[in-house]
Amino acid sequence: MIAGTVVPLSKLKRVAFLGNSLPRRCGIATFTTDIQQAVAGARPCLETSIVAMTDRGQTYAYPKTVRIEIKDDRPEDYLAAADHLNRSHVDVVSLQHEFGIFGGEAGGNILALLSRLTMPVVTTLHTVLAEPTPAQRHVFELIIEASSRLVVMAEKGRDMLQRLYGVPAHKIEVIAHGIPDAPFARSDAVKRRMGYGGRPVILTFGLLSPNKGIEVVIDAMPMILEGSPTAVYIVLGATHPHLVRDEGEAYRESLVARVAALGIEDHVVFLDRFVDLKTLLRHISMCDVYVTPYLDEAQMTSGTLAYSFGLGRAIVSTPYWHASELLADGGGILVPFRDRQAIGRAVSGLLTDDDRRQALSLTAYARSRSMTWANTAERYIEVFESVRPERPVAVLAPRVVSARSHAGDLPPELRLGHLAAMCDATGLYQHAVHSIPDRAHGYCVDDNARGLLLASVLEDSADPGLPELMTSRFAAFVQHAWNPDTRRFRNFMSFDRRWLEDTGSEDSHGRTLWALGECARRDATPSRRRWASALFEQALPSVEGFHSPRAFAATLLGLDAFCRAYPDDPTAELMRLLLADRLMESLAAAGTPDWVWFEDGLSYDNARLPQALIVTGLATGLAPYVQAGLKSLRWLMALQTSPSGLFRPVGSRSFGASRTPPEAFDQQPLEAAAAISACLAAWRAEDDPLWKRDAERAFAWFLGANDLAIPLVDVETGSCRDGLHPDRANENRGGESVVCYLLGLSEIRRMARARGDRPTRLVAHQVLNFLAPALLPNPIH
Repeated sequence: MIAGTVVPLSKLKRVAFLGNSLPRRCGIATFTTDIQQAVAGARPCLETSIVAMTDRGQTYAYPKTVRIEIKDDRPEDYLAAADHLNRSHVDVVSLQHEFGIFGGEAGGNILALLSRLTMPVVTTLHTVLAEPTPAQRHVFELIIEASSRLVVMAEKGRDMLQRLYGVPAHKIEVIAHGIPDAPFARSDAVKRRMGYGGRPVILTFGLLSPNKGIEVVIDAMPMILEGSPTAVYIVLGATHPHLVRDEGEAYRESLVARVAALGIEDHVVFLDRFVDLKTLLRHISMCDVYVTPYLDEAQMTSGTLAYSFGLGRAIVSTPYWHASELLADGGGILVPFRDRQAIGRAVSGLLTDDDRRQALSLTAYARSRSMTWANTAERYIEVFESVRPERPVAVLAPRVVSARSHAGDLPPELRLGHLAAMCDATGLYQHAVHSIPDRAHGYCVDDNARGLLLASVLEDSADPGLPELMTSRFAAFVQHAWNPDTRRFRNFMSFDRRWLEDTGSEDSHGRTLWALGECARRDATPSRRRWASALFEQALPSVEGFHSPRAFAATLLGLDAFCRAYPDDPTAELMRLLLADRLMESLAAAGTPDWVWFEDGLSYDNARLPQALIVTGLATGLAPYVQAGLKSLRWLMALQTSPSGLFRPVGSRSFGASRTPPEAFDQQPLEAAAAISACLAAWRAEDDPLWKRDAERAFAWFLGANDLAIPLVDVETGSCRDGLHPDRANENRGGESVVCYLLGLSEIRRMARARGDRPTRLVAHQVLNFLAPALLPNPIH
């Protein structure tokens, strides 16, 4: 939003709170539930809901306000939640951020969700780390960028965000932790009802964990008992579930043993339970002194401190950040960290000085009135309304990582270093371990045919072609794959050059015909063109008995090239019409108004099917082929567009599913390359610039304009990662991936030169808008 402009405010209708939720037992769950209820109470006409984080291996009986839950270790749940929020037309998402509640390294799984949201995000930061690990800083900075506003609960948080993370002041709001609006109560009457009549009561509550410093207060109890012999220290709260999961009750047992060793069993009470709000308020109301003995200063927020302050208790605390601010200027007593004598003196002094204790109680209660949940909710609603007119901040929106060549606006230069590294004297390896060829999986005709296809495409390109030796090896592999006994191509070969089958798949046969057709048309060597056309003619008849639509499509693409080289070949012309008609029949049989496709499910290399119909229709002058191809491609590209406008290829987890929307992951380079080719074919068919932009969007996916904002390519070597998982890139860079990237790049570069108008600025624009350099631990050069 541009400063100074007036944007009409549409009425805030729906807010979703994303964090832990009761009945999960933790402070974030309590806060998320409380703020959701407070906002709902302040605006009954506002629809509020919770997206609940669920920790590993747990289940909870969530209330109806929880519309969807995310298992923290299931990346696909984050994507499903994002889609749910988008479909529900939520106006603002209120994210509760704490590193420990989201899965992935440093809670990084949440980034996949944020990258897909179409509404503004207001993030409440429950922790701001002064010394984060590199991974924590990386994730935290991306969350900051993704957020329209950041809420902290203390001025210290504002200072740290500006000083350590460079956040502009206008993006930060300080809103106090909410508190129940309870009347001030003296402790005596409540103590009598709770069975502690006549005894001075010291209280600490919250989930037990070693950083809370309970042992320091236990060690101070003998000193306290010298002045108040009947005093009792109540430790209210269950052990933190994560601690129980990892260590059982060892910490609580060590505290009990410490009490026994000091001989003060009658003066320390452990109430091992997670209490409801009513019970909690009753315990706070009966205490005379509330103690928060945390062991270090890096505590930005304490709900336990806020609640006790809000109920007007006299507080003794170590000077962690929240306490230092809240208790300043007579709001409570601050004592040094880990100092049992200082805690003992402070607590004992308050228990034996009724006037001072009462003065601290009244001061705390008076100062806390602005912190009631009703007031806190109004502040949050103001922030929500202020960001409602804004466009969502693209996660990952940002500064520039150069995806352009040094020559200006052209796409990256076509570099063949990694392709060469993936080849040996036999051909192109199938797989790699990172960027190292993996001999264990040998070779396949699929990838070597793609290599021959790339060699052919580059022959009539302004880009450098493949080295002759490389092209020759691809051709030799294809020749050796031909099995004259079966009239089919073999596909898989082991590293020791043994064929692992007599007959490959229909799809690999069709793909090899495609490469041969292009070689017969484009190769610079007359002898190799004659070889390719002869082998093409031998292998073509077998396709008539095939059933695979992808084999038909690949063969049609090969026929398009072959028939250009040999326009008077009647066999090729008849086969072209036969296969195109089969695709048309498949589309008519499976297609409905809502499912404009050739099969009941989506699979791999999808865009090649409409591309085959488009190029066949253009070559034969048969408009129905073109129209069917355009219609099915429009439908497919709509499915392959994320809510934020990114290219999102059909995920491999969709394969085999019947008539269901595609899964987002895993995303593969094969799909992006196919979409580039198909969209450029559609652009040539009807000269609609939207097709060109769709092709550029698909290419920008390689450069980082994708759901994870992670570039897949190293433009210096020409290597390409094998795909995107829900939470990371696949670091392996195999044969299929590198050839698909280079094929897509060659087509985008050819388009740029043909138009002569620097059309690829959109590629750079996509990267500028969706690629964050912080996601690049090893930056693309």
